[in-house]
Amino acid sequence: MIRFFDFLLSIIGIIFLSPFFLIISCLIIFDSKGGIFYKQKRVGKNGVEFNLLKFRTMKQDSDKKGLLTVGEKDNRITKIGYYLRKYKIDESLQLFNVLIGHMSMVGPRPEVKKFVDLYTEDQKKVFSIKPGITDYASIEFVNENEILAKAENPEKIYVEEIMKKKIELNMKFINNYHLKTYFKVIFLTFHKII
Repeated sequence: MIRFFDFLLSIIGIIFLSPFFLIISCLIIFDSKGGIFYKQKRVGKNGVEFNLLKFRTMKQDSDKKGLLTVGEKDNRITKIGYYLRKYKIDESLQLFNVLIGHMSMVGPRPEVKKFVDLYTEDQKKVFSIKPGITDYASIEFVNENEILAKAENPEKIYVEEIMKKKIELNMKFINNYHLKTYFKVIFLTFHKII
């Protein structure tokens, strides 16, 4: 049943947002050199990697300088990229990931392998379901970049505090994985953005 709603909501979202996708694409082209889209390997259900889609918000090859974004003043972020990130618009392309079946609308946010390799066996239970565009952790840590910007060692804070808490919130969702929770998280996400 959840796959049905994933498919339906992703189709509706893509159709509704397609004119905005075109406008955003033009803004990215005029703002900085590089492609419109950004693909990054993430770990999905059963530990299988897939290409996560986003609108490009950083200058070319920025991911070679680190995988974490540290606040609004990260000089790798483009001018338009700042706004795309602030309002989570860069994530909207993941509707295609949902349509294909790599992701769900709701589920644990997919992580890069570098950090997944640090998971304990218990924490790897997050791979029992598809990753999602949003989840309790996305709502709780909507200001994650600001937290990391204030940290002396952002990666250490991410791994030892934020990542640990995110996984706990992921498990809360997994332990109550049904349609009611699915729509509750979608509603809470829209409420938080608005």
